[in-house]
Amino acid sequence: MSEKSSGGVVPAQNGGRDGTYGPVDPGGHRHAREPQGAPVWQSSRPGSIYDYIKVASFSLGPDGRIDQWSERAAQMLGIPARHALGKDPVEAFVPSEFSETGRRKVSEILDGREWTGLVPYRREADGAVDGLAEIYVMPAENEDGERGAVCLVVDVRALRGIETDLAAAQAVFGQSPMGFTLFGTDLKLLRVNERFATVFGGPAGKYRGGTPHDFLPRPEAERMTVALRRVLTTGEPVSEMQLVGHVPGEDDRRRWSISLYRLHGASGRPIGVAALASDVTGRRRAEREAANARRNLALLNEAGARIGNSLDLETTARTLLDVAVPQFCDLASVDLYQGLLAGDEAQPGMSDGSAELRRVAFASAVSDAPLPGGAPEEAPVAVGAVHRYPFNSPCAAALRTAQAQIIPGRESDEGPELGAVVHSTLAVPMVARDTVVGLVQFSRTKGSEPFGERDTALAVELAARAAVCIDNARLYRREHERALILQRSLLPPGDPEAAGLDIACRYLPGTTATEVGGDWFDVIELPGHRTALVVGDVMGRGLRAAVAMGELRTAVRTLALLDLEPAEVLGALDEIARGLGDSGDRGAMARSARSRSGAPAGGPAQGRSARTADLSEVYLATCVYAVYDPITRVCTFANAGHLPPVLVEEGEEALLLDVPPGMPLGVGGEPFEEIEVEVPDGALLALYTDGLVESRHHPLDEGLQAFRRALSDAGRPLEDVCDHVLSALDTSHGEDDIALLMARVHGLPKDAVGDWSLAPEPRSVARARELARDQLTDWGLQALVDTTELLVSELVTNALRHGHGEIRLRLLLDRTLVCEVWDADLAQPRRRRARDTDEGGRGLQLVGLLSERWGSRRTPRGKTVWFELALPDGDATPMDPAEALLSLF
Repeated sequence: MSEKSSGGVVPAQNGGRDGTYGPVDPGGHRHAREPQGAPVWQSSRPGSIYDYIKVASFSLGPDGRIDQWSERAAQMLGIPARHALGKDPVEAFVPSEFSETGRRKVSEILDGREWTGLVPYRREADGAVDGLAEIYVMPAENEDGERGAVCLVVDVRALRGIETDLAAAQAVFGQSPMGFTLFGTDLKLLRVNERFATVFGGPAGKYRGGTPHDFLPRPEAERMTVALRRVLTTGEPVSEMQLVGHVPGEDDRRRWSISLYRLHGASGRPIGVAALASDVTGRRRAEREAANARRNLALLNEAGARIGNSLDLETTARTLLDVAVPQFCDLASVDLYQGLLAGDEAQPGMSDGSAELRRVAFASAVSDAPLPGGAPEEAPVAVGAVHRYPFNSPCAAALRTAQAQIIPGRESDEGPELGAVVHSTLAVPMVARDTVVGLVQFSRTKGSEPFGERDTALAVELAARAAVCIDNARLYRREHERALILQRSLLPPGDPEAAGLDIACRYLPGTTATEVGGDWFDVIELPGHRTALVVGDVMGRGLRAAVAMGELRTAVRTLALLDLEPAEVLGALDEIARGLGDSGDRGAMARSARSRSGAPAGGPAQGRSARTADLSEVYLATCVYAVYDPITRVCTFANAGHLPPVLVEEGEEALLLDVPPGMPLGVGGEPFEEIEVEVPDGALLALYTDGLVESRHHPLDEGLQAFRRALSDAGRPLEDVCDHVLSALDTSHGEDDIALLMARVHGLPKDAVGDWSLAPEPRSVARARELARDQLTDWGLQALVDTTELLVSELVTNALRHGHGEIRLRLLLDRTLVCEVWDADLAQPRRRRARDTDEGGRGLQLVGLLSERWGSRRTPRGKTVWFELALPDGDATPMDPAEALLSLF
C-alpha cells in the first residue's frame, strides 16, 4: 500500500473535460485550474503535511502475519520488506517483554476490533527498544470474507515535533510583542499575529487575503510590495526597512522597522514571505531629539568660536547669520537700533520697540530676496535700510518685552514672493547688559520643521551671545571714535608750515584696532621766524599713553612759547612729567627708568604695587627738541633719552647726529645738554620714534642702518621721501607706534633780513622809523609802513627809557613781517591798562592792538621785544594807526 500518489493528474469522473494545468508556482510546480462545477483530482504539491508526519503503512492477513509492507514502514522501523513479509508483527518488531500484550491485541484486531495505541519497537532483531510508534489499526476483509487488518504507523517523535512547532508558531502569532505577518506566494496575507491586529484594529482573521495596500499609505505599500516580490524571487532577506503610516484613531504618523525573509517548505520549495515589524516611532523620535541636541551643541560651539572675533558691528552680525544659516534656519536677518549705532545711549522709542532700526545683515539659503518686516505680509527690508516695526507687530512686541516671539507664516498662492514660502519665523530680541540692542529674525520655509521649544531656546542663546559681542563692538566703536578725536586733536595738522622749512610728517598707530598711542610730533613757530621741531614717545600704548602724550605735548608748546633754550625746555618738561607720574614712589620710578636706559640703578623697588608701577611707567617718555633759526642756519638740539636725529646733506650719506642722549622725561636728577649744528640749505633733517627702526625681528642697529639707507636718495620731493622710508622699512609689525617728522632746510635769503644797530640816544627813534620805512618800501610793503613806523617807534622808545646799552633793530620777511628790538636790559616788559588820566603806559597796548601778535624773550645779553604783522593780501584792510591810537583814550 503506498502512502500517496507519485504524480500525474487523475481524470475527473466527468471524463476530465476540464482537467487542465494551471500556472507554475515559485517552486516550479504547476497547478490545475479549478473548473467551475465538479472538483478536479490533482497531485499534491511537495511539502504537504504527510511529508512532515511521515505516515507508514502495512497490512495483516487472516493468519495474523504481515502480507504487505510499505517502503515508508521499512524506512521508519528499519526493517526491510523481506524481513517483515510473512512474519508475525509481534515477533518482527515488538520487544520480547511486550510479546504477550502484542499477541492479545492482534487477536482482538483479527476479531474485527479497531485499535489505536502506542507500540514500542526495535529497529534491529534482539535490539533494545529504540522507538515508539502510534499505530492505527483498521479491520479489513479480503475477497473471501476472511478478516485481516490495515495498519497506519506514525512516529511519535515526529508528532511531538509538529506539536512543538505548532505551539511555537502559535506563541509567535499570539504572544509576540512585535508585529508578525505571513504572505503567500501571491503576496497576499495568509496570517497576522495578534499584535498586528491590535495595532491596526479588528480580529486577526480580518486581514487574511489582504495586501500591504490595506494597511499602509499607497507610496509605502508600493515600496513594501516591491520588497516582498524581490525577497520571494531572490531569497535575499531585507533588514530594517523603514515604513511610515497611520494607525486608526491616531493623528500622528508612526514609523515601523520591517524585516522580510523567505519561508521554505520541507522540500525546500518557497511557500511565502514572513515579515517582522517593530514600532520605532519612539526610538526615531529619541534619535531625532538626540541629533537635534548634537546639532544645537555644535551650533553653540561654533557660535562661541566664531562670534565675537571682530570688533566690527556688521562683521559680528554677518558671522551670527553664517552660523545659523542653513544649519538652524533657511533665512535670517539682524536689525540694530539706529540710535545706538550713531552713539546715542537712549534713543526715544527704544523702550516700546518703535524706534528706528537699521538692517545690518541678511542671509538666505533659498533666495536672495530680502526678508519681510515684522510679519510675512509686510514689505521686504534691504540691508542698510532704516525702518520701524509697527507698534502692534510681533517684532515690536519682542523688542518691547525682550521675549522671543513665534510668527506663523501665511498660506498664499498669489505668487512666488518669499513671504508665501516662509511658514515659521522666530523674532528674538538681542539683549546685552539688560538693554535691547536689536532684533534677530530666524525663518524656516515650507518643507522644514517648524520651530519648537528647543529651537526657541537655542535661538535666544545665539542672539544673546551675538548681542554681547555687538554691544562690546558698539562700546568699542564709541570709545574708539572718542580716542580718535582725542588723537587728532593732539597731533598737528597734516601740512604744518614753518619759515625756512619744508615739512612732511607721518603717524602710524601700532595697531589699527586702537589707532591711538603715545608717540607724537609737533611743529611750533617761535619768534623771529624760528621753528621748534619736537618728536616724543610716551612709554606704553593705548588711551592712557595718548592722554599722557597730550599733556606733555601741551606742556611742550607752553614752554616753547616762553622762548626757552632747548635744554631748559626739557628740564622743565621733566619736572612736569615727574609731577604727572608721581604715585607716591618717585624713587622707585626713577630707578626703573634708569634701569631701562642703562644707567646704574639704586636697587630693586620695594613694596610697590603693580598699579603703582603701571602708573609710573605711563608718564615716562623720551623726547628730542630742536630749534632751527633760518637766519643763522643753525639748529640747536636737546635730547631726553630719544634716538638721535638724522641729517642728510646733498651728495652725502645720512648721518646720525651725536646729540647727548640724556635721561627720559620723568626720571629727574640729571641735567640736559644741547648742541648747535649748522645746517646748510637743501639739507634734510629727520626726527622719528623707535617704532620705525626697532622690532623683535632685528636689532636696533640694523633698523638704524636700514633707515639711513632709505634716506640716501633724499633729493626727491619730501612727501615721496616719507613714503619711500615707510615702504622700505618694516612698518607693519604692529609692535609700536611710528612717528616720522622730516624737514628740508631753506634759510631766509639775505635780502629778506634787515638788521641795524642803534645808539642809545633819542634821535635813534627817528632813525629806526626811517630804516623801517625804507626797508618796507624796498620789499613793496607800503601798506604796512605807517603801522610799522608807529610800532617800531614805541619799541625803540621803551628800549631807550627802560633799557641800557646798544639797541638793535631787525626786520624779517617771510610768510609774515617780524620786527625785533634788542636791548641789554633783562627786565621783561609788562603790559598794563592805562587810566584815562595817565600820560603814558599805552605803548604796549597799542602794539597788541595793531599787531597779529607780540612778545618778548630773553637773550644771552638782554632781551628782545618783537611784534608780527600779517602781509597784505588785497582783501583785508589793516587797522588805521590813528584810529587805533584814539581808541586807547
